[in-house]
Amino acid sequence: MLPALASWPDWQGMLNAQTFADVHTRPNIPGQGQILGGPYPAQYRAEVGQAIREAWQWLLGAALLIPSPRQASAFVLSRRADQIAKAPNPIQAHAPQTLRRAALNAAIREDVWSLFQRGKFDTAVFEAMKGVEVAVRTAADLGNDIVGVKLMRAAFHPETGTLTDYSVEGGERHARSELFAGTIGSYKNPQSHRHVALSDPDETAELILLANHLLRIVDERRAAGARAG
Repeated sequence: MLPALASWPDWQGMLNAQTFADVHTRPNIPGQGQILGGPYPAQYRAEVGQAIREAWQWLLGAALLIPSPRQASAFVLSRRADQIAKAPNPIQAHAPQTLRRAALNAAIREDVWSLFQRGKFDTAVFEAMKGVEVAVRTAADLGNDIVGVKLMRAAFHPETGTLTDYSVEGGERHARSELFAGTIGSYKNPQSHRHVALSDPDETAELILLANHLLRIVDERRAAGARAG
């Protein structure tokens, strides 16, 4: 939507949600041609208009649209929005806004954040999950001969795991073991063997934050073990 907003013609005046939606959904008028990618088939105009207004509100919340200094109840693109709109790949250009560097565990913060910023989504997820594997091996004091899913199941085994929380009932212990094994098996192992071709920054951020949550658990279990020792 940002590239369309950035190409808004001067003769259309300042931006507002209703005008923008109307231009994209109104019927084609002879002699005017199609404006900014419209019109849509009549049966979809109401739905498209609703989607445009919802997207508009999201842009306002992200400070990508800001009040116009020249006209009340109108908006202009922020400097950040203008940069994103002009980028070759607007989705990747906006990627750094979907993940907060400060929120990441120190074990993955620098490398994973840098990869994510550069749009290296596959590698960013792989490095985040590898960070989990390294942290689990170190905290559980297990050797390099055990890796991946087997490492997770050993460290969080419901009855014998070094990182298992024995203060909770058996079902929860088993579920946590499955959480770690399932995450590594689903998101770290495939990245080791083939290109997964992640292209969505939001999905990538979700997977990185999943790894981040697992690292929080490992840190808590390490600290609990230190206190018990």
